[in-house]
Amino acid sequence: MRLLIAEDDKKLGIFLSKGLEEDGHNVRIAADGGSAVEAFREDLPDLIILDLNLHVKDGEEVLKELRALNTDLPVLILTSRQEVDMRVRCLDQGADDLMTKPFSLHELRARCRALLRRKREARLMLKAGDLELDRLDHSACRNGEQIELTNKEFALLEHLMLNRGHCVSRVELIDAVWEMEPAHTTNIVDVYVNYLRHKLKDGPPGMIIRTVRGHGYMIPTEAELALPLAVDPAMITLLPITHTHTQKHAQAHANKNLDVAPLVRN
Repeated sequence: MRLLIAEDDKKLGIFLSKGLEEDGHNVRIAADGGSAVEAFREDLPDLIILDLNLHVKDGEEVLKELRALNTDLPVLILTSRQEVDMRVRCLDQGADDLMTKPFSLHELRARCRALLRRKREARLMLKAGDLELDRLDHSACRNGEQIELTNKEFALLEHLMLNRGHCVSRVELIDAVWEMEPAHTTNIVDVYVNYLRHKLKDGPPGMIIRTVRGHGYMIPTEAELALPLAVDPAMITLLPITHTHTQKHAQAHANKNLDVAPLVRN
């Protein structure tokens, strides 16, 4: 798991990092609130340990920004402050747990394990608006209507939903979904995104899979989904794939660009 520690005490940050690395985690340390938000955007950690007494941006400000970007990120607050009002405020703002200094490293590691365990269980069901993806049953539905997806379509949608609120590049999608080296000329990601858009009936103004021009695709957060979508027709191309011939043509074009044997949609 990827962990982010936002702690301005350098010695404490290193101490926590070493202890958590013993549990097999990859740990990154941010020394101030601004760096913490930047590190979150870059690494998309599975859990953040957040000290309230940070420079640039304090812990409460960072917590608000993190919750605006990601609603299910586990956040464990560290503080030397004892006020009950502060604890209540942090919990109301979206913190999942809180520990006061001084604390036991053994207990902190146990609390991190508990938060990550709950996160794994919660992420078996992914949601974006009225779209639901069940990772255990390998099924998808929108507005209560079941959607039949191939394995590759499911894997593509799953990866986008796991990185919700962040742009995922075509290179990353090719590596994560097709597990092959990206080719500059391939448009296989665009072809499969169009497959998904048609199956999801995903047109404006409530588009779930959004194009980030020149970069890739993203599924917005709930807050972003609620905002009106300013549609640029140049960014949205829904191919007419209602006939088998068209699907074969699109797939053949993708295979040609990839210069590999034809992919079997499973």
